[in-house]
Amino acid sequence: MNHNRNWRVVTLLSVCFAVYILFSVLAYAFHFDWKPFKNINLISEIIKPELINKKEENSNFADSETKQNIKKNFELYKKADLITNFSAETNEASLVHLVEKLDSLIKNKKGKIRIAYFGDSMIEGDLLTKKLRQLLQQKYGGNGVGFLPMQSKVAPIRETSEIKASGWSVTNFMDKGATNMYISGFSFKGAGNTSFTDKTLPHNTFTSKYLIFGRNSGGATVRYDSQNIALENSGNVNRQLLSKDSLRTVSLKSNSPTTPFYGISIESDHGIILDNYSFRGITGVEFKKIDENFLQEIQQKDQYDLVIMQYGVNLLFRPDDTEYSYYVKLMTPVLEKFKKAFPNSDLMMVSTADRAFRYNGEFQSAKGVKNLVETQAKMAFDNGFSFFNLFETMGGENSIVKWASMEPPLANKDYVHPNGRGTDILAKHIFDAIIADYKKFTSKKTVAQ
Repeated sequence: MNHNRNWRVVTLLSVCFAVYILFSVLAYAFHFDWKPFKNINLISEIIKPELINKKEENSNFADSETKQNIKKNFELYKKADLITNFSAETNEASLVHLVEKLDSLIKNKKGKIRIAYFGDSMIEGDLLTKKLRQLLQQKYGGNGVGFLPMQSKVAPIRETSEIKASGWSVTNFMDKGATNMYISGFSFKGAGNTSFTDKTLPHNTFTSKYLIFGRNSGGATVRYDSQNIALENSGNVNRQLLSKDSLRTVSLKSNSPTTPFYGISIESDHGIILDNYSFRGITGVEFKKIDENFLQEIQQKDQYDLVIMQYGVNLLFRPDDTEYSYYVKLMTPVLEKFKKAFPNSDLMMVSTADRAFRYNGEFQSAKGVKNLVETQAKMAFDNGFSFFNLFETMGGENSIVKWASMEPPLANKDYVHPNGRGTDILAKHIFDAIIADYKKFTSKKTVAQ
């Protein structure tokens, strides 16, 4: 009788021991974590804790090593006609998101690609962006001028649209204490009215007209082409379809004086939409007045695939300046903010173009222009932006002087601004660089297949 009891005890202990051994091994092999086995692991003295995580550590090290092995080449910024993300593998595309969207657009014949082009007076009046939009839409489809503000001082010189406005109270980047204007740098309130004409549209071309406006107190309306339309109120940024038709000219009147209005967008339902966001006299640091959450809401509504920033010429306002570390300090938070607000978009910095001052009686490139281009490239490099060297692309040192002296001229005699002919040439260079970047993507894809 006692013999049977001892046998049962031994059997029970043996089974428990075997189960514990089994679960200890499983805990090691599959990283199974349960407190009883963590506290009393029967193989812990055989397999040390540092060995238990060795596989995971090796995996993490391999991932880290792979990232470190992605070699960068900062010197690529010096090349003309090149969009670079500074990867030493120059046969790979830099605008990864954009080229994938282009590939999908070509194959499926549907979808929309939206580009935001920010700049100063160098793109004022749709200069450069007019030609770039035209080239991209001709190749990849799409119609419409894109974003138009409720009012614009440069409307009379803009060839792609006509804006006639009155009655608006305007807030902009230059106003002290102003916050959360739209990304155009402007906000409009009051009982204003505007007539918009898209001169880029062929006759009988259907486009969608969207109103872009801010938060309202509820019950807000606008008068749009002889009908009252109630406004949505879903956030700090609202984008509401007003109509889908073949009209080239539409008119709008605010019935809600306290509602902030930003502009309208005239666009097709597919293809390329390129928005010009020009603001004279700025350097880009003014975006500090727009908070990150507001930018994120804009991206949720507009879904930009490519964001381009072209600034710099307004930093070249003193002929002997050569040091721009102060600009890095001011602009880096802006770049970080855009990186967070547009996490799935390609971001590209376009350098300053050439500009000249009179030195010893003749016009020559600003002493600091090359240093500024390098500074901008370093900011792009450090903040994960792609880069395009506009200075070298237009010919490098003294190119603005040569452009202004040509017949017909490609630049104004202020030796700062390329004219319409000049900016069309620059737009073609940027377009060709985008096409070249896309071809890198398709070539690699073909090899992989």
